[in-house]
Amino acid sequence: MTVTTTELPSGALRHEVGVAAGALPAVSPGAIEIAWEVARASAHAGVWGPARLLAFPDGIEIALTDADAASWAEAMSRHCGLDSLAGLALCLRLLALVELLGRAPWTRGMFTIGADGAEFHPALLSAAAMAPLDATGRFEDAAMRAMLSRTLPRAAPPA
Repeated sequence: MTVTTTELPSGALRHEVGVAAGALPAVSPGAIEIAWEVARASAHAGVWGPARLLAFPDGIEIALTDADAASWAEAMSRHCGLDSLAGLALCLRLLALVELLGRAPWTRGMFTIGADGAEFHPALLSAAAMAPLDATGRFEDAAMRAMLSRTLPRAAPPA
């Protein structure tokens, strides 16, 4: 199954996806790690992309209008294409990982991001590669925490 892309009068791209976000396929952990580096390098090089609208058959629409999200989506479009479910799944999983790292304090200790790049705990990459996406293309905390329960850093005991 493919993704149908049309250009809107505004210049934004609309991607009609044949399945719900939650039905997008898993990807490999290595693919997410490579995608991170590709997207980071593309943004660093100043490659910006158009706004994108992902339209799913259940009526959910995800707008990628933020400049950073549009840049990373453009990088994925150039890297693997967004005209297939596999390419779109990689893009959404990458964006979901970025969103998760920014909002979930329990992920601290499972990644480091610096000027030279990023390092991820292998379990975090595996979970991001396989965890189900919710209807809005994000990871649910409960599912991710369950997948990572044996590898989450433990809180230090009180002094």
